[in-house]
Amino acid sequence: MDVLGSRIVIVAFDGWNDAGEAASGAISALRAMTEYDLVHTVDPELYFDYQYTRPATKTDAEGRRQLTWPEASLWRPRDPGEGPEFWLLTGVEPARTWQSFASEFIDVALRDDITGFITLGAMLADVPHSRPISIFAASQNDQVREAHGLERSLYEGPAGILTVLEHFAESAGIPTATLWASVPHYVANATPSPKVTLALLDRLEELTGVDVPRDALRTEASAWEASIDAAAADDEEMTEYIHQLERTRDTWDSPEASGDAIAQEFERYLRKRGDSPGPGDLKR
Repeated sequence: MDVLGSRIVIVAFDGWNDAGEAASGAISALRAMTEYDLVHTVDPELYFDYQYTRPATKTDAEGRRQLTWPEASLWRPRDPGEGPEFWLLTGVEPARTWQSFASEFIDVALRDDITGFITLGAMLADVPHSRPISIFAASQNDQVREAHGLERSLYEGPAGILTVLEHFAESAGIPTATLWASVPHYVANATPSPKVTLALLDRLEELTGVDVPRDALRTEASAWEASIDAAAADDEEMTEYIHQLERTRDTWDSPEASGDAIAQEFERYLRKRGDSPGPGDLKR
């Protein structure tokens, strides 16, 4: 059996870890595969700052006003198919008491015999939209790295909730892996970013062997790329900047390039983000 096991929690949160809504988009695609049942949800009073993540109001079918509160929840597939089961942990990145938040979900994972965690993130980076999306695949677990040929991140600095969950899971004996996608920073307002979401799902399939239907996402990704091409065609400065990024990327992809290029870009990004970003920073 693979070291990540047969019951894997796929994790993505809205917020700091989700540039271009790419990671949360991957979770949405997984949710569309099958029906899921709620396993556990947190009390929002404990973990969310409502001035940072406000509740929303809406009118139901009977015309009554309802409040929807920020949440973070664990879901399990109702009818698991062949191969590993994907459980989903998703919601809004908590604003406080992260250790209690992580402990709460790890306790549930241990109770329900979860065998592995894979966290999904997306970061703004100096990369071109016209080239394959870079995915940094890493693990702090020796067995996972050896089994899947993953990197070990040497980053030191401010961390997000994904890193906290990975730490708590590994401390509890649950192996983890992480996938981070690079989102072209100059298209931060062109969200969602289906090409980035598609790249995350492609790499997730390589890692787990679980097929995720994504034909519709491929069509959306092509349209997204074409729309950016059209916008750049009317902006000479943007066109030249994209060409510069393409030349850099092509150099990275050449046989002479260092295999650490993506890892270095990932760690450079995290150092740049050490200014404690606000709720809108990733979508500027």
